[in-house]
Amino acid sequence: MTRVVVVGDLMTDAVARARYALARASDTPAIVTMHGGGSGANIASWLAVEGAEVAFIGRRGADITGRNRDMELMGYGVDARLVMDPERPTGTCVVLVTHKGERTMLSDPGANAALSPEDLPRDLFSSGTHLHLSGYTLINEGSRDAGLAALEMARHSGMSISVDCASSAPLDRTGAEPFLEWTNGVKLLFANSDQAKVLTGRDDAEAAAKVLTAWFPQVVIKMNADGALWFSNGRPEPVHVAAEPVDKIVDGTGAGDAFSAGFLPPWLEGKPPAEALASGCRLAAKAIMHLGARPPF
Repeated sequence: MTRVVVVGDLMTDAVARARYALARASDTPAIVTMHGGGSGANIASWLAVEGAEVAFIGRRGADITGRNRDMELMGYGVDARLVMDPERPTGTCVVLVTHKGERTMLSDPGANAALSPEDLPRDLFSSGTHLHLSGYTLINEGSRDAGLAALEMARHSGMSISVDCASSAPLDRTGAEPFLEWTNGVKLLFANSDQAKVLTGRDDAEAAAKVLTAWFPQVVIKMNADGALWFSNGRPEPVHVAAEPVDKIVDGTGAGDAFSAGFLPPWLEGKPPAEALASGCRLAAKAIMHLGARPPF
């Protein structure tokens, strides 16, 4: 199996699941839990649990949460290459989940915002290896140079590359044109429907995917309950796979990351797109039925 190098964000997620409608300016009973998070770290963890050989490059604080996240990644089997920041804390994301399951995230990138090109271990960038870059690394101005350096090193080494669009609101603030310019020529783009709309202005996922193939040879659009689709600039129609049924929605945090981790191994092995999409949907369903963004032990 192809070795995967993930460059991206490492976070601690504080997830507050409200039991009732939010009482503004007052108290609302909730279930509050703490988990490892960060799109890049989530994908690396799921890949490792699924049996892939994976390294994760990121930055953490010199604090107890950073140490816990580091040990957690190693426990999953990830080759964690984390640089310890002496000044910034480990990133934190507060995830507010309403009683109807809608999520709002408040993110403090912390040490992630200081990831630099010097933090990228040169030994991990080699031919026959795949780079997956979290879009947060490019969207955050402080880590952007590291993301661009990772893309350049991967291209120079002859690695295949995939990029995830991260999140629609910060992507919109950054702007579609710069993001497309930074990632142009990347072999595979992951986006959800909202992110695809930001990049193309198209509400329809299929139409957005077709537009995006002007920049990327292959595009995957994640559509939540509607499953996912894959489109290539060499095909007349996209390949669509339905979402995997779930018995109970426990927490959707990180489900999109789990999808990407499920898609990549069969895709890298040259399996048909439908098989890779189905694998992604299976892992996303598993994540939704588990409390927390990372895979269960």
